[in-house]
Amino acid sequence: MHIRDLARQTGVSPKTIRYYEQIGLLPPPQRAENNYRCYTQADVERLRFIVGARSLDLSLREIAAILAISDHGEAPCTEMINTLDHHITAIDRRIADLQALRGLLIGLRQQGDQNATLWEDCVCALVRDRVSIAERNAGSDRA
Repeated sequence: MHIRDLARQTGVSPKTIRYYEQIGLLPPPQRAENNYRCYTQADVERLRFIVGARSLDLSLREIAAILAISDHGEAPCTEMINTLDHHITAIDRRIADLQALRGLLIGLRQQGDQNATLWEDCVCALVRDRVSIAERNAGSDRA
């Protein structure tokens, strides 16, 4: 099959397919007499794996590591599980950070409900002063 057929079957643009070849995620394809790329069903499956992994926010480097294990004839399941665990941990950390940020924003918003003079007791001053407070706290941490 030609690159446009591979693109159609996988939803990946020909430009991206060529890029994946360039960086080694896809092996160099066979070439027809007219020098057109010729792909196999194995290429379709590999590209579908790449698309699926990207949809889970795996990096190209992580995908390459998993594919390299498979290319050596080994099952990459352990690597995939380790990668998924890493992403789950990162997501949990991000969720905790976002929840903390949400709490700060809610507190600022509630304080900002008061009518105040601009840049004195208003919510803008509270936001501005957070930087000063953070700098002071950082300085006291160093002492």
